[in-house]
Amino acid sequence: MCRLFGLSAAPQRVHATFWLLEASDSLARQSRREPDGTGLGTFEADGEPLVRKQPIAAYEDQQFVREAMECESATFLAHVRYASTGATVAANTHPFEQHGRLFAHNGVVGGLPELERALGDYRELVAGQTDSERVFALITRCVDEHDGDVVAGIGAAVGWIADNLPVFALNFVLTTAQDLWALRYPDTHDLFVLERAAGGPGGGKHLDHAGTGPLRAHSPALADHPAVVIATERMDADPGWRELPVGRLLHVGPDLVTTSHTVVDHAPRHRLTLADLGEHAAASQRATT
Repeated sequence: MCRLFGLSAAPQRVHATFWLLEASDSLARQSRREPDGTGLGTFEADGEPLVRKQPIAAYEDQQFVREAMECESATFLAHVRYASTGATVAANTHPFEQHGRLFAHNGVVGGLPELERALGDYRELVAGQTDSERVFALITRCVDEHDGDVVAGIGAAVGWIADNLPVFALNFVLTTAQDLWALRYPDTHDLFVLERAAGGPGGGKHLDHAGTGPLRAHSPALADHPAVVIATERMDADPGWRELPVGRLLHVGPDLVTTSHTVVDHAPRHRLTLADLGEHAAASQRATT
């Protein structure tokens, strides 16, 4: 199963270190079970997206590991890919960038020919073969149609997908330089949020997520600044972790205020199960330990 990790410390730009090899259950160790690619997305001080990604397992690419370790940004997005659709190439590796936004997805959406028809001219944004990048392009189209309102655009895109396409899971994180959005839909896979006070629950502690999660993220600056973390599993013993409600879009604003909006209030009309997926896609969606 693909792994998602999102972090916002906005408006504060913070230094963060991502260990891909050293944690006991690190991104690299997860990638041995999920060997199709890894990616890390951040933003420069001027808001320009910066994506580092490789279409092979992190443990096979020492250069990528070194490049991904030290980052500075207000928002971060990391992904480990286990391919359900598309070859193991750079164009199919998350995160994807469109119109200054970054996107990573965990799940499977079917009906790609119908989805492509819905994209219209926005098909030109798609460089690879994945369902994920096409879902992102639909979101981008809908955001533009709603005059840049990301919540409204995501709601329109997800609602259309839920009503018209076969869906196994549509968990995703979308980031800009100052904002983060996360959705869990339907209840197929978990997605958790932690609203972390400066210094953690006891105060005075830097962020050091190295517990049961798929990567280790470390930021000394978060001893003094709050943050919001999104992850496919609880990454430490902090009691503040909670699961995102199904169909409610979480928005983390540039002031770290979180709001949620119901964007879809019903199950997919064409809900897929593991038995409906091909062997490769089904293997990509099974939980790993």
